[in-house]
Amino acid sequence: VGLDVAAAPAVAAGLPISTVPCRAVSIGDWSALWLGPDEQLLIGPEGGGSSMKALIEQALGALQYSLVDVSHRQGFVEVHGPHASAMISTGCPLDLDIRQFPVGACTRTVFAKAEIVLWRRAIESFHVEVWRSFTPYLAGLLAQAEAEFQG
Repeated sequence: VGLDVAAAPAVAAGLPISTVPCRAVSIGDWSALWLGPDEQLLIGPEGGGSSMKALIEQALGALQYSLVDVSHRQGFVEVHGPHASAMISTGCPLDLDIRQFPVGACTRTVFAKAEIVLWRRAIESFHVEVWRSFTPYLAGLLAQAEAEFQG
């Protein structure tokens, strides 16, 4: 039985890989976000990347693939609450209506001048991946948006 490169992480760690464009799947502490036909962003517990990388490399064996650890460059912000969609909409051009961007949806986009990966984890909950150097910028803009809804 041959091992497909896209299926190898699932075999290695029991992590299902999304086959639906722009959707995330999760098992336990690990999630896989479909960002392109040949691109999955794996998100897991801090410090778990090296063990996950070793498992994936073992499962892939001699297959040709590219596996890149971006944990050193990534930061993230969690946005929760009844105004989460509206707060993100202050800097993001996507239609975040639940019918257009449902729970589990994920995509690359922008927030103001920062490139982000946006993932809707629940109706009122978003996970925002951003380059670490942009994290304070993003957090500051979201704090300003939050202030609008509290005042």
